[in-house]
Amino acid sequence: MRKIKFFTLATFPALLITNMIFGQAPNLGSAADYVLYTSSGAVGNTGTTHITGNVGTNVGAISSFGNIDGDMNSANAATLLCSTDLLIAYNELMGTTNTAAHGPVLGGGETLSPGIYSLAAAGSIAGSLTLDASGDSSAVFIFKIGGAFTSEASSEVILLNGTQACNVFWVAEGAIALAASTTMSGTLIAHDAAISMASAGKLEGRLFSTTGAVAIEESIARLPFGCGATILTGPAAPDLGVTECFALFTGNGPLSNTGLTYVTGDVGTNMGTTSGFTDLNVLGTIHTSPDAYTALCASDLNNVVTSMTAISSDIELLFPAQLGNNLQLTPHAYFMNGAATLTDTLFLNAQNNASAVFYLFIDGALTATPNSKILLMNGAQSKNVYWLVNGGVNLNDSSLMIGTIVSTNGAVDIYAGAYLDGRVLTTDGSFTTNVITAVHPTNCGPVGIESKEDKGLINIYPNPFKSTINIQFNNIYLAENTQISIYNVLGELMLQERLIKSFSVLNTGVLSPGMYFYAITDNQNLIQTGQLMTE
Repeated sequence: MRKIKFFTLATFPALLITNMIFGQAPNLGSAADYVLYTSSGAVGNTGTTHITGNVGTNVGAISSFGNIDGDMNSANAATLLCSTDLLIAYNELMGTTNTAAHGPVLGGGETLSPGIYSLAAAGSIAGSLTLDASGDSSAVFIFKIGGAFTSEASSEVILLNGTQACNVFWVAEGAIALAASTTMSGTLIAHDAAISMASAGKLEGRLFSTTGAVAIEESIARLPFGCGATILTGPAAPDLGVTECFALFTGNGPLSNTGLTYVTGDVGTNMGTTSGFTDLNVLGTIHTSPDAYTALCASDLNNVVTSMTAISSDIELLFPAQLGNNLQLTPHAYFMNGAATLTDTLFLNAQNNASAVFYLFIDGALTATPNSKILLMNGAQSKNVYWLVNGGVNLNDSSLMIGTIVSTNGAVDIYAGAYLDGRVLTTDGSFTTNVITAVHPTNCGPVGIESKEDKGLINIYPNPFKSTINIQFNNIYLAENTQISIYNVLGELMLQERLIKSFSVLNTGVLSPGMYFYAITDNQNLIQTGQLMTE
């Protein structure tokens, strides 16, 4: 389960809190980790809602949530502390000195400067409301509403010129109800009343009630960035040893391929045979039978399993059979207590930290359904994604998988059209592939990846390359009516050039970093194919 972060609070009793200095945000204490919370009441969800942050109640039940990027806490020490911290924050906010009065309706295209705004009775947002910090990222906006608070459908709060959602606060002396498609920013507190967010809403902030139910429906709610919030890095990455050089490997069992498969990285087994892979389509070494290098890989793989097993998980995904479904994860160590099925899309959000690590431990098999995919967001890199699977791995047709997948004693099957940006390694089990593309995410160097120079009628180098590639004919008579065509992984033609010299330099600046395939023809006859990588 997730490790709860405890914040130190000033030890002054709530009754002694004096007016807060203008421009200073309140200390939320442990409540800062919660995106949905009530001190007393139920917390419920309807439909597919995406949550980043903890969900909790100190008195009541939590119901109908799927996987969330956080913990669900009910009636425990953490929720008791959160109740205390929430009440302190509420009193601190209410103890501030108002800087401006405002009518009952906010929005309508208006722009507000930092301040502490008082609404005498019930209030609402209609249309758009812009909060402009004028370049001061520490500027604070506080809205104190003397009754219930509502939003009209499709209303939005816009943050401008450095305004941060973590510095925006809404306190209502009544129920808070956000209508469908509301885009909201800030921490909202309903004092002794319910709080709700209707469908298609977007919240960067928090929904809190001191006493009352909290309900959300098919919306996105995430904790705000900034204001000293911890920059997530995830756990330390394991040392892969020489397994880093393999894209596909089994420590014990046959490794066989059917059809046209493209691989960047070594392929092999340490006990059995490797078959069905074509040398021109593997940018690496095909270990057709066990050798000293596969023995070293098998040994290092056992070490990798040991080091990954030692990683402590801080978030449990409670519904592994529902992995995906547009769930968004941030850098953490995740645990799933059972077989996992990836459906639709799983997003990995590094929050602009390109070094952030994602670790997912599945105590059971991993299945990726046809056309399911993992997408990287905000700087996430495939080389920083790790899976430990206590069972088999089954990647179905046209699935897109990201990261290094380590299976302990499980068979691996990867089916037609699947794309692997990473590697799949199993300690013990048969391994089959069928018309796939697999690219391990690091440049292994000369130890594992074997140069493709001098393997065909035509040499193409360097590979990987940056902005140009060199093309040299080993048979000078080919340099007459020869043409090179370069395709992306979707089979789309990206570049085509006639080769009329025995040595040519091809400008590849139009190609984005990634993997490509080439075909060289002479008088429309195919004479050589292969794989290219650009950095």
